[in-house]
Amino acid sequence: MRNSTVSCGLAAVLSVALIPAGFAQTPTPATFSNYELGGNPFVFGFSVGTSCPNTAGTCVNTEGEPSIRADHAGNFYASSENVFCVLGGLCGGTFAWQSTDAGAHFTTLPLPNSASVASLGVSPAGGDTDIAVASQRNAAGFYNIYVASLQSHPPLVEVYVSASKDGGATWSINPAGASVPADDREWIAADGASKVCVSYHALPATDDIVVDCSFDGGTTFTQHASAFDAADLFNAALQNQIGNLAIDPGNHVIYQVFSSIANAGELQCLTCSQHAVWIAVSVDGGTTFSDHIVYNNPDVTVAYGHQFVNVAVDGADNVYVLYSDNHNLFYSFSTDLGQTWSAPYQINKAPSNTAIFPWASAGRAGALDVVWYGTSFYDGVTVPDNYPLSAAWYVYFAQNLTVQASGIVHYGGVCEGGVACTAPANRDLLDDFGVAASPTTGLATIIYTSDQYMNTAAEPARTQGSTTCNASTSNSAECSHTDIALQTGGSGVIVPH
Repeated sequence: MRNSTVSCGLAAVLSVALIPAGFAQTPTPATFSNYELGGNPFVFGFSVGTSCPNTAGTCVNTEGEPSIRADHAGNFYASSENVFCVLGGLCGGTFAWQSTDAGAHFTTLPLPNSASVASLGVSPAGGDTDIAVASQRNAAGFYNIYVASLQSHPPLVEVYVSASKDGGATWSINPAGASVPADDREWIAADGASKVCVSYHALPATDDIVVDCSFDGGTTFTQHASAFDAADLFNAALQNQIGNLAIDPGNHVIYQVFSSIANAGELQCLTCSQHAVWIAVSVDGGTTFSDHIVYNNPDVTVAYGHQFVNVAVDGADNVYVLYSDNHNLFYSFSTDLGQTWSAPYQINKAPSNTAIFPWASAGRAGALDVVWYGTSFYDGVTVPDNYPLSAAWYVYFAQNLTVQASGIVHYGGVCEGGVACTAPANRDLLDDFGVAASPTTGLATIIYTSDQYMNTAAEPARTQGSTTCNASTSNSAECSHTDIALQTGGSGVIVPH
């Protein structure tokens, strides 16, 4: 494994504002070790049962756009979509992994989507994967695991929800998790032992954000609601970009974050971008939502509609929202269930002069882990989609210090348009990645996408398949794969049990 640590000062506004005096501590810079996961769709068995890292050279995969969560026992669960599924057609769908040793190793689980056609490596779903873990154990003593993904063949017709009630050993699947057909960019969140909710863009005619909830572990979704209240329905007029869904396990409040214009009058504004960050809040379990502005930038040309605005909730019911303007990354926080919000605080500093694709994981009161893709390049004119090949992208991690958590994961432009990305725009890093903190150690495990050829013990060369990742195809989709960055030292965001 390789360690890559670069510490830089970061104003600890968050800890000063919200961490109680009893939790005050001098943070220690984090260190990370990095390795690739096993998830090869071109080998017999699809890498199921492979534990990584190992010395056998079998820790290779073709997945990207990953997500990760932890259960209350300290186990990590992760999912990532097969990049060949993004191209359409039947394929391996979503891959999933489990770690039972605080992220030191991840084992490839049976593929969550394959149950849809009773074949290990074939599925009509797998796009835009997201994962959730129940906050309470089921009757058998396990935490339910849920993996949501978009139908990929034909594309964007439905949301598939896979559920495991035995730690990922087996999966059941609901191929109709959305109440409105024709969907895009779904998210999933769990609450209690058997409640799970999905949110998504309903594509017909508008971009309404729909939140559907199941109370039987994902078998049926019987509760349906729009994230837009009556006063803010203008947000459904093709004016928003959806962010993730979160449920506070303590008070069961549901949060759906998005970016949009600020008011109905801006529907006629030709120069208005998605300069307002919003949050939809449900205090009745997802039956109804009320909408609140997190931050309204007075410069209407500034856009926060990038992949993606992000929401997280800490152990004291404080809520955090992250958003990027394609240059800097900011957060705001709320201490009153999302009703009012702090001013923006900038997270990134040099050498991360550009910060995109944020994700957060909250711990104890006032403690937050944040990750993003960052590069030192910034010229004030070029958007990240068109950055030159000299722009080297890294995974960055912020707590009370900023840490470079990976080696170089990509050179050049990073397209933020999702399925709208067309050549020559580069989408090798896809649309998002994630971080989760262990409830038992407080340390972070990051899951991310890289398109770099390494040929090391931790990231071996992949020789199987229709394409080959080698030195000549590095920095291309042929080399896109999912990696882990394990925090091996420094401060944690949770006081260990």
